[in-house]
Amino acid sequence: MNLNPRSIGDVLVLAPAGRLDHESVDAFRSGLQPELDAAFAAGRGVLFDLSGLEYVSSAGLRCFMLAAKQANARNGRMAVAGARPVVAEIFEISRFNMVFRVFPAVREGLDYLSPGAAAAYGRR
Repeated sequence: MNLNPRSIGDVLVLAPAGRLDHESVDAFRSGLQPELDAAFAAGRGVLFDLSGLEYVSSAGLRCFMLAAKQANARNGRMAVAGARPVVAEIFEISRFNMVFRVFPAVREGLDYLSPGAAAAYGRR
């Protein structure tokens, strides 16, 4: 699964697309780990832009949980933004909105992680 990484200021934005389920979870996990390692080593925040994610299964949620644990262990900052209604509902039902700061739009997530990144996003 392509994470479509992009840098906005001092925030790494990861934008997985499609379905995150048992068929794609291994690719998601293997692509995610090096991105998180590099971002946290550099002291960058990580924002998951979920606007392209159509569905997330329990296996996908587990990857998000492991990412959150890694962020906590490394004093990293992480948030989620732009989830479609079905994905937002899955996050809410599974109480992942208690694990991550969840924002309706990317700009708001960037503003939480880094006002400078939000300003850079506004200039795009």
